[in-house]
Amino acid sequence: MLDVSQPPPPVKKRNVLNIKVNMYDQLLVNSVPMENIRDLKNRTKEFIRNVGNDPDMPEIVPKYISEFGETLPFSRGVISLQNDRGTSYKKYIEVQNQLAEAFNELRDEFSQKRFRKKFADLSQNDKDGVQKLIPLSISEAEPSDFTSRQNR
Repeated sequence: MLDVSQPPPPVKKRNVLNIKVNMYDQLLVNSVPMENIRDLKNRTKEFIRNVGNDPDMPEIVPKYISEFGETLPFSRGVISLQNDRGTSYKKYIEVQNQLAEAFNELRDEFSQKRFRKKFADLSQNDKDGVQKLIPLSISEAEPSDFTSRQNR
């Protein structure tokens, strides 16, 4: 039985891509400003993929996927998203859309490589396996007032 009174184990810093949007709709990725919202999709894909198992990127570990019957490389990457209370709804949706596109493209790329089909064209069993291998790992924190704290 799962003991919910125990805190979850800490997540290694290398496994987390921190994305923040401040009250001025400025995007910060690991505390570095990102001017073009379209760059977020590619940065997210690069982070989750971690080609070459870069030690500054998420760990790549073997994972057994029952639907595929074998151990496959798996990224432990997690996207941590936090918005300022003043973030516009438009910017919030733009960020969400870029993140969703990144994971959809990663699933499509894997599906094309393994099955020579788009993710949408896979059997439900194969879709389940791909989703286990490439889970939508986005953690969204409560909105904060981090911009106003930074300016104090």
